[in-house]
Amino acid sequence: MWILYALLSALFAALTSILAKIGIQNVNSNLATAIRTVVVLAMAWGIVFAAGKQNEIVNITQKSWIFLALSGLATGLSWLFYYKALQIGEASKVVPIDKFSVVISMALAFFILGEAVKTKTIIGGILITIGTFVLIL
Repeated sequence: MWILYALLSALFAALTSILAKIGIQNVNSNLATAIRTVVVLAMAWGIVFAAGKQNEIVNITQKSWIFLALSGLATGLSWLFYYKALQIGEASKVVPIDKFSVVISMALAFFILGEAVKTKTIIGGILITIGTFVLIL
């Protein structure tokens, strides 16, 4: 089931890039990011309330709060830089560089999370890296 969710994530990430590139024309990139964030915020909380999970907020540990907040900061910075790059660059070149985060995430998963380093993962990371740089040159 996780593969389906991952594929849907990829589909909507692709749509995000194209829709953003169209919508960001003549709009300050920071303002565009703020608008996007409000929409995401409303949608996320809407889903939480629709599922009746809002009461679980009291069960979140301090460690989880800290790391979720840090993740939120990283997301915010990522979106701000992404929208600025998308505004001034070509989507077909910005998107592959943004998706290079896959390789960076793999490396961080090895070093920070202690996930197993597998040959096929290394080969995949190398191929993604090569593909990224072929696309942007």
